[in-house]
Order: sequence, then C-alpha cells, then structure tokens
Amino acid sequence: MSAEVPHPDTLTPAWGLSWIASAAEVVHRYLPHTPLVRFWESGSLPQGVSPAGDVLPRSPLSDSEPSSRGWGGAEIWLKLETLQPIGAFKIRGALAAVADAARRGVRHVVTPSSGNHGRAVAYAARLFGLKATVVVPETIPAVKREAIAALGAEIVQVGGRSSERLEEAEHIAAERGAEIVYPYDDPRVVAGQGTLALELYPFLREGDVLLVPVGGGGLIAGIATAVKARFSRVRVVGVEPEGADDTRRSLEAGTRVRRETVETMADGLRAEMPGAFTFPIVQRYVDALVTVSEEEIAEALRRLFWEARIVAEPSGAVSLAGAFAVREGRGGKAAAPGDGGRLVAVISGGNVDPELFCSLIRRQP
Repeated sequence: MSAEVPHPDTLTPAWGLSWIASAAEVVHRYLPHTPLVRFWESGSLPQGVSPAGDVLPRSPLSDSEPSSRGWGGAEIWLKLETLQPIGAFKIRGALAAVADAARRGVRHVVTPSSGNHGRAVAYAARLFGLKATVVVPETIPAVKREAIAALGAEIVQVGGRSSERLEEAEHIAAERGAEIVYPYDDPRVVAGQGTLALELYPFLREGDVLLVPVGGGGLIAGIATAVKARFSRVRVVGVEPEGADDTRRSLEAGTRVRRETVETMADGLRAEMPGAFTFPIVQRYVDALVTVSEEEIAEALRRLFWEARIVAEPSGAVSLAGAFAVREGRGGKAAAPGDGGRLVAVISGGNVDPELFCSLIRRQP
C-alpha cells in the first residue's frame, strides 16, 4: 500500500480510489472475486429464463430483459462475501493491514473483534508469518471462536462491550510491543474493504443502489469512496439494525454519538459509535441510511436460505432486509433506485451460529 494515507477531512474520490487500488494489489493477489448473483424471489422468474443464467461476471444481465420500473419492482442482486476463505468480507481489510505490518517488520499483531475480523486477522497473520492475539467478547458465537483458534491465534475474552475489547487490545499492544489492527478505524482496513467495490465496476450503472451493512463503518467507507470515484449517480445506502443505530443517530446529530446499549442478533454490527476515521467519509459519500428490525433481519436470512440456498449470518442478511425496506419507500428518494436501477446488497458474511440459524429458518417464508 501507499505510505500516504488520506485524511478523512480531505479525502477526494480520486485520491481514495488510488489508495484503494494500492490495497487491491495485495488483496487480489490472494483472494478471488466473489460472485454477484440475481436474487430470484418466489414467483418472480420470467418465462423461459433460468436463474442459473444470471451470474456475474461470466453471464451478465441480458440487455433484452425488460428493466424493472418503480421501487417495488427493482431487481435485487447479491454480492456474496460469504464465499471468502474466512466466510466474510473482513479478510480484505485484514490482508491489507497485516501485509503492511509484515512489510515493516512487525512480528505480532493484536486486534479487538466480535468474531469475523479476528478470524481474518488470524488468517492473514498466519499467511505472513506473524503472531496474532484476538480480543473477543465472552458472548462470541462458538463457531467464530473455534475458527479463530484453529488458525493459531491467541484468544483473550473480555466483557460484551466493544469499548472493553478495544481497551484490552491496546493494553496488550503496549505491554508486548504488538501493533493493533483496528476492526474498522484503520485506514489500511478501510482501503482493503473498498476493494469489494472495484469488483462491482463492470456491473454497476447509473441509477443502481448499493446496500451495505454498517457497524463501525469500515466497509461502507471503503465502498462509498470507490463507488463515488467512478459512479456519481450510483447511490450508496447503509443498513443498520434498529438496536445498533449509532451511525443513524450520529448522522442526525452531525457528530459521532455513542449508543450506550446495543441490542441486536447481528453480532458483527454491535459497534457503540462510528469510527473517527470512517464517520467523516460516511457523512460525505453515503447517500442514505435505513434501519431494520430484528424480525426483518430474520426474515431476510430465512429468504436467503429458502429462496436462494444461501447461508448468511444476521449481520450479512441485514443488507437484504434493507433492500426490501428501500422497495417499500423507506429512506426516501435518497435511497431509491433511478429509472431501471437495481438494488445490489452486500451479503457480508456467513459465519452464523448453527443453533441460531436453525431456530431462525424453522419458519419458512
């Protein structure tokens, strides 16, 4: 990556794109492009069209297919980060950050994480020969804790608040001379997450809406920077759980606001406050933000499984719940697709606790 890091207050799309392209040199050396597929809803198949035919980049959308009209009929497409080597988009930012640390001779990285980021850092550290320590909450799903341990990382468990994880990670870094890789408030991580948008460049067109889950803001900050550099009329819309709406509150206040209680099944989106680096980028480049209820998240997860045979964690299904909300008119014109525009939902992860998943899909939509 470039040694020069853009400050969020002065970052321009062109500068940001150059910075993200530099991260892509590392990320795309180790990761394949994840698929983009059409979400075929029950009863929505046009006569004579096979759902298997609409998979990108090998089979782009046919120009002969009628464009959708109106918000309620907008097509939904899914960017499947569930198929990353660690099952979530977090591997992008972790690779960019850990590769940079390894290049500078760092031998030990430590990170606070709710699960997926920690697994990603553990994966990248193993790849580059670094020691990794991951600070996780006591409530971490067993599937995520075991996956981190399997990659050889040391695991330290603390209370459930993100601030507790951060404090412990900073203590360990100071005590052991390790370098912190922050889950979202790290410019290298943001640049790595932005590489996802580069993979969408061949598909996107003006009028499309890109829906992105929002926790601390790393993913949406990177994506929005890359998208606005090339597509001024593609709308980037964040989606948050109602019980973890710190970014919505912060946008309304015009400054970062801490949410004292966070309650959502989407464990990857339980940030208490937007990042200091990410929030100014979100303010500048994100067009709208919608919130969704726990039942809407569960319904989206069920529909992903029953209608598309895709396993997603609640944090990953949030963007599809947001797509349904936008089609109902939530978010207003700022979130609405243009004429013929499509809704593209980033399904950000699939590392779901098996018991939770089974309990949520038991009721078929």
